Amino acid sequence: MSEERAVLDFFALPDNLPLALSVADQTDRLREQMNTRFWSQLIAQLASTLAPHWRISATEDRNAADSLVGFYCTPLNDQPICLRPMMEQQNLGKGLQIYAGLMWSTAPTPEHLALPAVTALRETLSAQGLKGNESFLAWQWTALYPRRKDFLLRYNAQPDVVINEASALITKLIFSHQAQISAANVQLAAAPRSMTISLDKLRSKK
Repeated sequence: MSEERAVLDFFALPDNLPLALSVADQTDRLREQMNTRFWSQLIAQLASTLAPHWRISATEDRNAADSLVGFYCTPLNDQPICLRPMMEQQNLGKGLQIYAGLMWSTAPTPEHLALPAVTALRETLSAQGLKGNESFLAWQWTALYPRRKDFLLRYNAQPDVVINEASALITKLIFSHQAQISAANVQLAAAPRSMTISLDKLRSKK
């Protein structure tokens, strides 16, 4: 009998079930706390790395107060529409997985999408295997599952290593395409305001 099977059988005993459920609740809280700590530490590290060109904002879980699920970067100038480097976690039924890419700050119009620098950047990233949709110019899944056992054990034992690995994913995207991202945001900043509609308005039309 495996160790995991023995533990499961022990906690399944009627007298041990209350303890098992209590431990499960506490473990869920611990996973959530470690998850938020991971994002907080990652944001803190990236803030200094990207400070000359980007402002970093945390993304909070809408259903859980004080729980972080990712971050996004915005240019230092406050332009009405831009492409924002980002990382976030999402649950697709097999557990939370982190994805990264370039997210639109507001819904792009066909005119935005047709801007030469935007088109060139989209084609470059598409050729590298990144996907796109109405909310993202380009995005891709990473191999990071932030609440899985193997991830949490590595993060607990080597937090700096895990943070550096996650940091490298987004900084590689940004620094490898810095010129093209900047050119696209410059052209978007110069676009007429009448071309800009909000993502909320776009979603309300569905």
